[in-house]
Amino acid sequence: MRLLLQLFWTFFKIGALTFGSGYAMISIIENEVVDRRHWFEREEFYNHFTLAQSAPGPIALNTAVFTGYRVKGFWGAAVSVLGMAIPSFVIILLIAVCLTDFRDNSYVNAAFMGMRPCVVALIAVPCIRLILRLKGFWQILLATASLALIAFTGVSPVLLLAIGAVIGLVLTYYAKP
Repeated sequence: MRLLLQLFWTFFKIGALTFGSGYAMISIIENEVVDRRHWFEREEFYNHFTLAQSAPGPIALNTAVFTGYRVKGFWGAAVSVLGMAIPSFVIILLIAVCLTDFRDNSYVNAAFMGMRPCVVALIAVPCIRLILRLKGFWQILLATASLALIAFTGVSPVLLLAIGAVIGLVLTYYAKP
């Protein structure tokens, strides 16, 4: 029961205190589940992060599901999702109710303008960490090619993930002695 409460509280804090997209939450989730709680080794966390990114749905919620399930099975996944989702639900509900009063408020707009660079940094940190963990020339080449294809041609990231998985399987198969 104590571990379930820890899972809930960990993801509740992350859901309540992180601004931006799910990518902005990843470095905070990593800090909590790898460095602070030791529920994952760093490499294992990155593998789960890759799965969370590949699965349909919000990446932060998927990461909560994988983490909760890894730590405490079905109930761990359930309480992690609740912890992550409840703060967002309440905050969005309050914003929807009060939005008309604050939409044109210059102080609110200034606060959001000030938060944008921080959100960019929160998104950049896990990306940079993943880049630094790439091993070998072929991974760097594949990452660069994927970035260029997504950014400049509109190729589906899902297609590139599937191709990357096949390339990884083929290279691993032929690398075995």
